[in-house]
Amino acid sequence: MMLQELVARAARLHPDRAAVLFDDCRGKPPAFYTYATVAELAVELTAFLQKHCDHQGKCEIGLYCYPGINLPSWILGILQVPAAYSPIDPDAPPTISTYFMKKSNLQYILVENDKINKFQMSHTDYFCHNSSAIEHIGLALFQMSSGNTDLSSEAVNMKIKCEPFEAVDNSLPGYTICPDQTEVKTSDAGYMDASQKDTLAYVLHTSGTTGIPKIVRVPHKCIVPNIQHLKSIFEITQDDVLFLASPLTFDPSVVELFMALTSGASILVVPHTIKMMPMELSAALFHHHHVTVLQATPTLLRRFGAHIIKSRVLSANTSLRVLALGGEAFPVLSLLRSWKHKENKTSIFNLYGITEVSSWATCYKIPEEVFSADFRTDFPVPLGSPLLGTKVEVRDASGSVVLEGEGQIFIGGEERICFLDDEITVPRGTMRETGDFVRVKNAKLFFLGRKDNQIKRHSKRFNIEYLQQVAEDLCRVEACAVTWYQQEKLILFVLPKDDFEERETFKELQKHLPAYAVPDEIVVIEALPLTSHGKVDISELNKIYQNHLNSRRRDSKLTDAEELWERLQYLWKSVLGLPRDSTGISKDAVFLYSGGDSLKALRFYEEIEMLAGKAVPGLLEVILSHPIEEVYRHILKMLFPDKEQLINSDNVVKRKLRGNSGEEFRGKYIKLTSERGLEIASGLIPFVALNRGNHFFPANFTESCMQPKNTLWVGVESPQQPSFLHSKTPGVMKSHMQGSELENRILTLENKTNKNDHSSLQQIHAECSHSSVAELALCVRWKSNTRKCVDASPLVIIPAKEEVSASIYVGSHSHAIQAIDLDLGEIKWEKTLGDRIESSACVSKCGNFIVVGCYDGLVYVLQSSDGEIHWTFVTEDTVKSSAVVDPCSGLVYIGSHDQHVYALDIYKKVCIWKLHCEGGAVFSSPCLSSFPHHLYVATLGGLFLAVNPVMGSKIWKSSLGKPLFSSPHCNENYVCVGCVD
Repeated sequence: MMLQELVARAARLHPDRAAVLFDDCRGKPPAFYTYATVAELAVELTAFLQKHCDHQGKCEIGLYCYPGINLPSWILGILQVPAAYSPIDPDAPPTISTYFMKKSNLQYILVENDKINKFQMSHTDYFCHNSSAIEHIGLALFQMSSGNTDLSSEAVNMKIKCEPFEAVDNSLPGYTICPDQTEVKTSDAGYMDASQKDTLAYVLHTSGTTGIPKIVRVPHKCIVPNIQHLKSIFEITQDDVLFLASPLTFDPSVVELFMALTSGASILVVPHTIKMMPMELSAALFHHHHVTVLQATPTLLRRFGAHIIKSRVLSANTSLRVLALGGEAFPVLSLLRSWKHKENKTSIFNLYGITEVSSWATCYKIPEEVFSADFRTDFPVPLGSPLLGTKVEVRDASGSVVLEGEGQIFIGGEERICFLDDEITVPRGTMRETGDFVRVKNAKLFFLGRKDNQIKRHSKRFNIEYLQQVAEDLCRVEACAVTWYQQEKLILFVLPKDDFEERETFKELQKHLPAYAVPDEIVVIEALPLTSHGKVDISELNKIYQNHLNSRRRDSKLTDAEELWERLQYLWKSVLGLPRDSTGISKDAVFLYSGGDSLKALRFYEEIEMLAGKAVPGLLEVILSHPIEEVYRHILKMLFPDKEQLINSDNVVKRKLRGNSGEEFRGKYIKLTSERGLEIASGLIPFVALNRGNHFFPANFTESCMQPKNTLWVGVESPQQPSFLHSKTPGVMKSHMQGSELENRILTLENKTNKNDHSSLQQIHAECSHSSVAELALCVRWKSNTRKCVDASPLVIIPAKEEVSASIYVGSHSHAIQAIDLDLGEIKWEKTLGDRIESSACVSKCGNFIVVGCYDGLVYVLQSSDGEIHWTFVTEDTVKSSAVVDPCSGLVYIGSHDQHVYALDIYKKVCIWKLHCEGGAVFSSPCLSSFPHHLYVATLGGLFLAVNPVMGSKIWKSSLGKPLFSSPHCNENYVCVGCVD
């Protein structure tokens, strides 16, 4: 039977039961459709598709949507055409989506109504709007444009050479040697054919993280036995509620959907953002909807945190009957035991499988006795027994079956077959290699991991053949090879064509590769060295690269500071992909704000050390957080310690800058001579913030932390390390007190046009004194009801533009954070988070985001304009710590009760590093020092640490023996912290 037939049978038996529940978790009642409604909507969609689509022969239809209340009827409507559905993630990069749509040769795409604009903007050249006749169902149909119908010969933006996946054991065309290598099948009945009308159920693609991404077409005959057997193992009935935990592009989602819909059970759907909020998700699953079956990755389970797992997921009175974990290595039993209440009755299973033989291959039920206190903690969890119709074998390197020992898993079966990439027919009984290695002991399989041609680089694992395939597809490359030189550098050797240019090749690679797969260096060679077997000789390539390094070291001797500045600009342009004939680099350009990232910074760092011919301590930190001027200074001190050319008026940098950027040096201070005045970088909001501990944070008054021409210096710190904390910019800040007499007298110094910039401290002090003639008094101007206790300190943000009102941001125990107009006391917006808020908010460097921690273990990044969630980062415990922002790099540092401090890039939505603090929860806020560039962290375990903000490594630590509740404070000479005595 096919999937839609099984669902139709369940709908006839249970027409009035809820088939799908959708809860947006915003306080509104959840929506639901009965089986009768789902079937009715599916029939209507099927009729429309049969009318508007050419469904003769094999038909595959894309589905561009987020999971919602209509999802089951949409999928069933496609299956009943009959056609296979192919989910497309609206959040995936357009180049990747386009590649897979074209590689799959999708002629039709159903697009969710509110995603139409996004789809058209991303794929306007490939698809045209077909009809609006089914918009009331929530979909619009798009068809491949006539100019893009011949996809097999068209070049795709994301150029990856994907060769058909070869079935194991095929020795001759038309023949299949069976796994026992004793029978040969040659008849037509011995093949699965993807071109038949009703063969396929769905089309997915692998992630590509462990090799070249593959298209996977899954027949009904492959997935139906999987679902039927798991329904039997899990004892699914019409009374169950299953959760759609997996994204649609991940094949376990098919199992979740159809285990429910073929049993008369209900499938619960929530928005993706809720899946990132442990408190709200756990409340929806186990408090509101009483989910009984949860299939998930161990990562999703861990995201709940130990407290929620113990109190809700695996508690004594949980609704959860079945917890099936798969897709990743199974958690250690000691951890699982610590989560599971002794009276908990949830059955826990270990699932294993690969997308190439969708979906699961084996299943193992964890015996109840292993959770008893006296059971040994080192009990290994096997992969379990093969599921219905699935054959699992372990083979050694020679292909022989392993009955005891280690080997690679192969998966297949008579009808457990999928079609990969361009495969049309596949012999029955084909076995697919998995790349996963196991140990066989007493007929049980124990997972070991992957041992193929992968490397781990910048914390990401990928196959270096992926880089080679992409590089070989570039028009400027004749042939190439890749080596992982000394397990440190990724080197691409290129046999070039006549028009080869290294810079252009790097730019092309960056378009088609993730950052961690871009090579460190390209080496041009005349011919690829070969072994006696005709394969590329890797050892010879490594020798070639070593000779290349030696030659570069000989040629890179620097003679003076002027040459250093020229070579530094050349490397800067080269690494960032800038035109080499462009104007000189501005001295205040910061690497991360000029198109760089952490991986490019590493490459720039390595190129500089190669140029210098020796190690340059502290260089990477300077690259990441300081302008190129300071990078130059840092190197200059190392190479020419007896020369102070930079600070003299006639130095090389002055000569370069006068000619290229209209800037010059005046004594020790750098001043801009541009008449443009104050320039604001695109997308940056100039503002002044006042937050916890009277921290004063002005930002974005220039592009790179340099003071504008009309800056009045306060204090004696040299501007070679500019600090807004030691200056006031006239005309930017404005008092928000009522009455014209006090206007611009507090926190304000009006700009005296055309006056001398070098105002003395005495002059400034005198101006302040004369302007403070009004008597100050305290009174209540307004108040805002937060409904519960406020432990957080307010954050005040005063924008530079006077037409934009100032705001106060504060959270409370009511779970809500408010944005309040400073002048009027009106609430601009209010956002309810997952739990109480004791963390004080901080503002991002750009001014567009507010960062705040929460009791639910999440760090929330909210849009400052409307409170919408930009990103949430998951820690393992409550976040009471208040975040601090590096004013140069923009990184956010925050602690958690999980005993870690985190460095977050809120723009790229990644954790740069995390550090375990060894001494209890991090309750207080970290303190960031510019000089020395340290991050100070205090813990409730009495440990006080200094941390490198760039690398996340400990510089020193001190044990004070008492809980440290207060936040550290520092100046250029001291750092202090208070403790409980």
